[in-house]
This record gives sequence, C-alpha cells and structure tokens, in this order.
Amino acid sequence: MEKNIFAKLIANALQLQEKAVANTLSLLEEGCTIPFISRYRKERTGGLDEVQIAAISDRFDKLKEIEKRKETVIKTITDLEKMTPELQQRIDACWDATELEDIYLPYRPKRRTRAQVAREQGLEPLAKILLLQRERDPERAAAQQLSTLHSQLSIDEAIKGAQDIIAETVSEDERSRQQLRNAFSRQAFIISKVVKAKADTDEAAKYSDYFDWEEPLKRCSSHRLLAMRRGEAEGILRISITPDDEEAIERLKCHYVYGNTPCGKLVAEAIDDGYKRLLKPAIETEFAALSKEKADEEAIRVFAENLRQLLLGAPLGQKRVMGVDPGFRTGCKVVCLDAQGNLLHHEAIFPHPPVNKRMEAAMSILKMIQKYQIEAISIGNGTASRETNDFIKDVLAGRYDIDTKLKSQSSNLQPQIFVVSENGASVYSASKIAREEFPDEDVTVRGAVSIGRRLMDPLAELVKIDPKSIGVGQYQHDVDQTKLKHSLDQTVESCVNSVGVNLNTASQHLLMYVSGLGPTLAKNIVDYRRENGAFTSRAQLKKVPRLGPSAFQQCAGFLRIPGAKNPLDNSAVHPESYTIVEQMAKDQGCTVADLINNKEKREAINIKQYVTTDVGIPTLTDIMKELEKPGRDPREQLEEFEFDKNVTSIDDLKEGMILPGIVTNITNFGAFVDIGVHQDGLVHISQMANRRIAHPLDVVKLHQHIQVRVIEVDHRRNRISLSMKGI
Repeated sequence: MEKNIFAKLIANALQLQEKAVANTLSLLEEGCTIPFISRYRKERTGGLDEVQIAAISDRFDKLKEIEKRKETVIKTITDLEKMTPELQQRIDACWDATELEDIYLPYRPKRRTRAQVAREQGLEPLAKILLLQRERDPERAAAQQLSTLHSQLSIDEAIKGAQDIIAETVSEDERSRQQLRNAFSRQAFIISKVVKAKADTDEAAKYSDYFDWEEPLKRCSSHRLLAMRRGEAEGILRISITPDDEEAIERLKCHYVYGNTPCGKLVAEAIDDGYKRLLKPAIETEFAALSKEKADEEAIRVFAENLRQLLLGAPLGQKRVMGVDPGFRTGCKVVCLDAQGNLLHHEAIFPHPPVNKRMEAAMSILKMIQKYQIEAISIGNGTASRETNDFIKDVLAGRYDIDTKLKSQSSNLQPQIFVVSENGASVYSASKIAREEFPDEDVTVRGAVSIGRRLMDPLAELVKIDPKSIGVGQYQHDVDQTKLKHSLDQTVESCVNSVGVNLNTASQHLLMYVSGLGPTLAKNIVDYRRENGAFTSRAQLKKVPRLGPSAFQQCAGFLRIPGAKNPLDNSAVHPESYTIVEQMAKDQGCTVADLINNKEKREAINIKQYVTTDVGIPTLTDIMKELEKPGRDPREQLEEFEFDKNVTSIDDLKEGMILPGIVTNITNFGAFVDIGVHQDGLVHISQMANRRIAHPLDVVKLHQHIQVRVIEVDHRRNRISLSMKGI
C-alpha cells in the first residue's frame, strides 16, 4: 500500500507515469542497479533513462526518511496523550518534511522556554484572555487570575508571562510560519558584512567582493552563496537573510490583533517580541539551510557533469606509452609502459633550468622511444608542462645534435604527443591503491605512470582516485559531503557501465563499479582470473566465488570478452537475450557471427516477430544496434592539440589575441581555459555566445578544444579574461 502511495507521490513530483515509477521501485527493491534497469528493463520502466531512475531512487529515499520521522512524531504525541483522530489523519496524509515539522512543533520536546515557565506559573488562561481581546481591562483580568492562583507574581509580571506564551504560540502556529516563509520566498535579501577585526587580513582579501554585499536571495547564484558561506565558516564574513521586517510583522498582526484596544496592544507587543526572538530566527535558519541545500545541489550537479565528461574522455587505446611528469628543479620523471599499461622502465631527466642537461635528456628520450617502441607520449599539464612539450617536440624534430645512429633508429618512430590533466595524480601516487600496484616505486614514479595510463584509458585510471581530488568541481569541500559522494559514485558507476569493461584486463578498482559487483566480487574476479587464466565466456563468471545468479544478471551485460568463442560475449547483448539472437540467426540460416558480419541478413529481420511478454521493441531495437557494432565504445576519438607557439607566458598576452585553448574546468559562472601560459583564463558565461545561455555546459564540455579571444589581462591579480563570441 505504501509503495503505491510512494509511486503516486513520486510520479506527480517528477511528472512521470505512475506505472513506470511503481515498476522502477520494484526493480530497485529487488536489488537491481540503475545502469541495469536503464539498459535492460526498458519494457518495465517505459524507457526511463538513468537520470530519471536516479531521481526516482532519491525521492524514494526521502519519502522513507519522512515515513521514519512520522513514526517518531506519532509516538511522541501519543505518549503525551495529546493525539486526536484529526491530528493522526493529518500526520498520515503529510509527506512534506517542513509541513510535518510544523505539525509537530507545538508537541516537540524543547528546552525550558520563557513561555514554558509562564505556563508552569498558571498564566495560560490569562494568555488566552488577552488573545481573544474581549477584556477591556487587561490588568483587572490579570489580578483576577493571580487571585485564583494565589500567586505572588505582580500584575506586570503576570502580563509579561502571558505575552511570552502568546509570542511562542504565534511563532509555532503553522499559519504564521507559512506566511513568513512566503515573505522570505518573495522578498528576502541575503546580506554579507565583513567582521571588522578581519577586514585588513590577508586571508580576508579573497572575500573582498562580499565585505558589504546584499542581493535578493532568490537571485543569489550557488557559487556566490557558497563563497559567502565559506567566508562565514572562516570567521571573515557575517551572513544574514531577512525579508522586510515591518511588512512581515504587520501581516502577522492582521491575523492576531483585532483593534487598538488595551489587549490588542499587548498582543501586538507579544508579536513584535515573538517575531524578533523566535519566529524570524527559526525561518531564517530554515532558509539558510534550504538555500545552502539548493546551492549544494547545483554545485554537485556541475561537479558530476564535469566528472562524467572527464571520465568519458577520448581514450588512446592499447598503445606503448611514455608518461612524463614534468618539472623544473626536480626534473621530469619519465616512465615507459607497455600496451597494457605495465611499467617497463623509469628514469628522471633534467632538460630545464636550473640543471639544464638538455643534450643528455634528449639522448635519454630517444633511447627510450627506440628501446620500448613508444607509440605515444603523455605529458602532465602541471608545472613545466609547456616547456617539456616544446622540448620533446624539438627532440623528435631532430633539432639536437645527437648520435646519428640513434637518431636514424628513432626516426621510424614518431610518437604522437598529448598533454593530459594531472589533477589527482599526486593523490593517487600516495594512495593505498598505488602502493599495492607499485610497492617498490616512489610517489614520483607512480604519478608518472598515472599520467601515462590516463592517455590510454582515462576512465580505467581515474576510477582509482577519489573524485573530489580530480579538481573539476566548484566548492566541492563546502557542499554536503554525503550527497556529493552519492552523486559522484553514481556518476562513476554510470560511466563505467555505459562504456563496458574488458573482463580480462580490468583492474579490481574498475570492476568494483560494474553493475552488481562491488569491492568483494571485483577482488574475487581478479583472484579467479589470476588462478585460472583469462575468461573465455561470460558463463564462466558463475564459477567465481560468491558471484550468484543475481550478481551475474546485474553485471554480465556490462562485461566484455574480446575474442570469445561466442561473439555476443563481447557485446552489450545480455546473456538472457542470447536465445533471441540465436533464433534470429537460425531464421536467417546462418550463425550469430554471420549475422553480425552480414548487414543484409540483419536488415532482413523483422523484430516484431520476436516480441514476447517479457521482451518488447525497445530491447529488440537495442539488440539490433548492438549487432551492428558489437562492443562499440561510446567515447570520442582522441585529437592532438597545440598551443600558440608565440605565447608562453602571461606577459606575451595582448588584448584582441585569438588563441587555441583547452577547457579545464566548468562552473556556473563560466569555463576556465588553458591557453598555455601557466594560468588558466576565464570565459565568463556572458562571453560564451551571442545569445543568452542558461549554463556554460550548454556551450562547452570538459577538455574541449576551443578558440578564445583575450579581452583583459590583469597582471596584478594574475587573471585573464577571455571570450568565445564571434570566433
């Protein structure tokens, strides 16, 4: 019954079909993963994609949290013996967390308030008399009440106590709270002021834009709000959120004050006090949390999309690669990897100042290229990247007077040169994963290996690094860390499964993100592979310890076996659909392999005749697409890139220059672009197109090669402003 309610609530909130949502919830409860549901259960979900299924899952989790909270609320109110049928009905029907807390507020255990003290003194009847505002002489009413109570309180103390009860009653009233929420939603301003004692400090300088700042809360972008909140957390800024106080108070008085009578004046005073002391701080705290949550969600969304684009970066593939971690004083650490990414050799070269052993370094580069038959060179984009790139290009172009024999031996090898992001390489090199992979090597070698492998397959290498450390986010350390991890883990899982994984070469860390596996089964697969040799079929997975029928169902379609006896084992066709393909081949009078290789036979198939109660057109359409290009990699082809040769530092920049660049990070307010001068420039969102755009992601993607125009160079602050307009 509850699941039906949940399905209806989620369907209404997300504007989806209730049946599709109900089926999706059933699949999730059965333990199916989001990638599996999206790819292999389209008939049951109506073709929902991963984003929609993830949204359903998140909403479902929130509703379960509310359900659990309702149990606490009901128990507390029942234990207080204040539960009524009407109240129970309201709680049962409530699925909004804020509304539920409003219902619960008058009954919620709280610290001993001024109103509670007044109630203990027996002043609640007097408070009710004042609220009704029928008594002409409130002091006489107070005296009568004190006489009845035999109290030693003065009349003024009694009236003050009654006002405390009124203040709390008004502040806890659902109507009052919702009215003030509406005021906050419509007109609240967020105001930032510098803490005077910190104004002239160095750490405060980066927050100077917010020393005296205010803007409507509903217009405050996520990056500005997170910047202000970070300044507040560091004790540099003081942040407040406020509506028009006078208007808000007057609206409250319209509901509670019936005229300019003595009682009415006392109620008005109580409302003033309750607003400033109780109601406004409570709603301000609520809106501070809500605005932060909204900003977090936006920042996490941008981070997740950046991460997706980074993980799905174009792979070079299985080539023999030289990885170079560039540096000046400490030299460049160079590693040579075989086509599977195994470390063959490493050494340090010193082509740059202050050591300047360029000839020796050039000789070393050529020797390594020749000895290890290097096909591509991967250079990290950090310190000395541009200089190292130019040096190696000069070496390959024969611009150094090197041993003629060595030069001729290497001339047949002209490896392509690529610059890759080295964000997170240092984190990986010091990690447990890196120590396990290379227990006998130091962090510099491990970092260079990571740079080399990122060129071969960014996805396989980057899954080893905590996504937060990859450096493609915005305020990632300021947002809700639980939500961030959840979103980024989902993103990694989505990317891994959309590409597919080679069962015989994938590392444990890559396998653990495959649908249905996780760390334990990933390790068991690697152990089984080590003990029994390469997998020859997907069915062999069933022999892996603890990999049962459910896990096999979830993971099999995403694992690939190149060269398998059954060609479907190297495709995205799920084993549960093999019989369908085999029947198609039989009907065409050929083998499955022939069906894959023969376009005419595939085009002769009428997929409608293979529809069953479990398998519909969506699945059959996917099967036909997969037979056309089995195991296809959805990622783009890798492209070489070259910076402008005449621009190497910020001093070379002039306004109006048009330069090639690479997008290194995307935020809400624009994109950062590497133009080869050791300082990324910013293309503000307003400079991305001649039309108004909602978000930079609508125009650019991570690591995209673009042309930009220099519009301003601020040497003092080391800032570069760029534009993409009209290029």
